[in-house]
Order: sequence, then structure tokens, then C-alpha cells
Amino acid sequence: MDMSILSKKFCEYSVSMKGFSVCTIVRYRQVLKYYCNFAQINNLEEATKDNIRSLFYDGRTERAWKPNTFLHYYKTLMVFFNWCVKSGYIASNPMVDIEVPRLEKKLPSKLTKQEAMKILEIIYNYPWDSSFLRHRNYAIFSTFLFAGLRKQELLNLKFMDVDIENQFLFIRQGKGNKDRVIPISFSLAQGLKNYVAERVKLKKTCPQFFASLNNNVGLSKSGLRNLIEKIKISSNIDFAAHKLRHTFATLMLEGGCDIYSLSKMMGHSDIKTTTIYSYASIEHLRGEMTKHPLNDM
Repeated sequence: MDMSILSKKFCEYSVSMKGFSVCTIVRYRQVLKYYCNFAQINNLEEATKDNIRSLFYDGRTERAWKPNTFLHYYKTLMVFFNWCVKSGYIASNPMVDIEVPRLEKKLPSKLTKQEAMKILEIIYNYPWDSSFLRHRNYAIFSTFLFAGLRKQELLNLKFMDVDIENQFLFIRQGKGNKDRVIPISFSLAQGLKNYVAERVKLKKTCPQFFASLNNNVGLSKSGLRNLIEKIKISSNIDFAAHKLRHTFATLMLEGGCDIYSLSKMMGHSDIKTTTIYSYASIEHLRGEMTKHPLNDM
């Protein structure tokens, strides 16, 4: 059967029956297209263990795939071929017996408290073209640093999901299709309030909370990417949106937040995912070391 038709059916199934996100579907399409181009196949019957092994061997040796990249392709192809088996298109999964390299156990990269403060200060004092941009951009980075949202969660945030008066954000269908509520601090609430006032002045009515300057639509991925690049250059600090999320988590732990509460705010399915931030925060570990009973000698 034609691989392009199967890919389309598989993605439609993943959306309608599994409820996977747009980002996941994009990843599925990209990986399947890459595999077909690499193996030079058009039909499912041409998929073999040999050309799949060649794909992964080429990725590790020629393209220097890291273990996470390897796993990215492995999981996608495994899910796809499992679906093909269940749908009756093939008798067995050719991915069986493909070995997976051991994942690297790296600590999440983060900013220091001083770097985070510097970024917020630069954003507020940057010579923006309008007051709207100043307060919107400050609110965006404050939301990353004070609430730990993922990039897509921030872009998807709706105006009705931000309750400044009661100080909480409602994250609708975050990663894993999970809803969650995140309480917000007074500092973040004030930044959001200032932005909303500027938004009202420009009569922005789009459902997305963070609006574009020139059009009555939500901020785009490219708009956020360009904004981050601009602040990276101005601050001379290397970071990405996810690094700001890691910064939120480690600063919360250093401030005394317990792992269980942090896990809920981060939207982690498994609390083990959250515990890695304990090891990333030297200040948190230093504070725990003071509890050693022999310290009183």
C-alpha cells in the first residue's frame, strides 16, 4: 500500500482517536517522510528491517544523532508500524529487535536568578516601538519565568483562561491533553494587568491572550522566536523558551516549593520527571545538606 496514503490515514487516526497534538502530528509526518526518502520506498511492502536498521545506523554514524534524536525517530516508527499491524496492513512490525542507545542523563540547563532578573530588566527598558510591545513582551517573559509554561502552552493561552483578579492561569489541554491550574504571584499578576490595559487600548479582541501588534490575532510561533532572538542578543545570554521553564522549576525549589506541588504546576505526568530539578539546583541541595545531624558538632 502507498506510504503517503498510509501516513495520512495514520495521522488522521492519531488526531481523531488518540487526540494527539498538532506538534506530534507534524513530527509523525516529518519522520515518515524522511524514512521513505532515505530508504527510497513508496509502498509499505518495501519497508524492511534492513532499511530501517540502515536509517538508524546512518543517523548515528553519519549524522551524529544524539540518543534523544534516535529515540525521536524510533518512537514514531514504532507507533506507526504497530498501527499498521493492528490495521491489518502488515503481519509483523519490522521495528522489533531494533536496539535503542542508552539515553544521556543530563541536568536541565537553566538561568541563574541574576540572569533571569537581567532579562526582565532589559525587556522593560528596551526601546520598543510602542507601549503595547513593552508590556506584552514583559508579560510574556514573566509568564515563562513565574509560571513555567511551555512555549506552545503560552501561545495557546486564551484571554478567558487568565484570571488576574483571582491570580491563576488555566492551562487548557497542555502536553498529554491535560488541563491544569497554575496560581500566579503578585508580580506576574501586575505584569499581566499592565499588558491587558495596553491590549484594551488597541482594541484587541482575539481569543488568544498574547496578541500580535499589527493584526487582531494571537502571537505566532515565528513572532515569539524572533522576540526571543532579539532578547538573547540584547542580553548576551543564551537561552530558549524551555530554558526559562527549567529556570522557573529550579528557582521554585530554591524558594522552598515541595516537589509534589511543583510537579502539578509543571504538568508532569510522573513526579520522577520533576525530581531532576532537585539535582540541577545546587542551592536547594546545599539547603538540604544543612539538615545533616552532625552539623551541630
